[in-house]
Amino acid sequence: ALGCGCVGQAVLSRGAHGGPMTVSVGFAMAVTIAVYVSGGVSGGHINPAVSLAMCVTGRLKWTKLPIYILAQLVGAFVGAAAVFGIYYDAFMEYSNGKLEVTGPNATAHIFATYPAPYLSLINGFADQVMSTAVLLLAIFAIFDTRNNSVPKGLEPIAVGLLIIVLTCSLGMNSGCAMNPARDLGPRLFTAVAGWGMEVFTAGNNWWWVPIVAPMLGGVLGAMIYIVFIEFHHSDTQPGEENDVYDKYELTNM
Repeated sequence: ALGCGCVGQAVLSRGAHGGPMTVSVGFAMAVTIAVYVSGGVSGGHINPAVSLAMCVTGRLKWTKLPIYILAQLVGAFVGAAAVFGIYYDAFMEYSNGKLEVTGPNATAHIFATYPAPYLSLINGFADQVMSTAVLLLAIFAIFDTRNNSVPKGLEPIAVGLLIIVLTCSLGMNSGCAMNPARDLGPRLFTAVAGWGMEVFTAGNNWWWVPIVAPMLGGVLGAMIYIVFIEFHHSDTQPGEENDVYDKYELTNM
């Protein structure tokens, strides 16, 4: 709701009340709040790509995966519906009562990602694989207590900053979804709320890319972190100083 609301405010005001930077920061802070809200129950699972990567690496039971993904999809669908309800009059005024997927008065991209006109499916697939791989690699680092871990309770802030840098650096091609539920849930809402099935055919049938590519990229990023970082942690013996902590202290001197 908060993420799509940031996009909606920028689009429906035609830039008067937001733009790329407010969308980037706003969506990132929406993720931060979501992780704070759900962290005590699920650990902050709001992304199927994260949940799948956790299952593949043995950090989450496989039996929980379908339940988490269903909850993530339903939550995203309801959040999109809330944004549409709050800004209903603005939607009607923006496009003279028409809900369009493409064209100068398009509003479907408020809810789901669509490719830039120049973007091919192959390039877009690679885009989503890379961005989600970096997302998971960094998330594993943030929550790795044997690395330069974030102080307990501040992890969602670090995740939010991570989202900001990803959207600022890799968001131009297709909006940097990195979350199948965040894309598919609102897309399903737009399909039934008046935009029609064009939401699945626009952009050369783009809809499947932000679903499949992030799942693959998430697992890839998690495995890269484990193979190149986590496997190489040295065990700290009782009474020994933490080398990582010492290095961190030295950089601050």
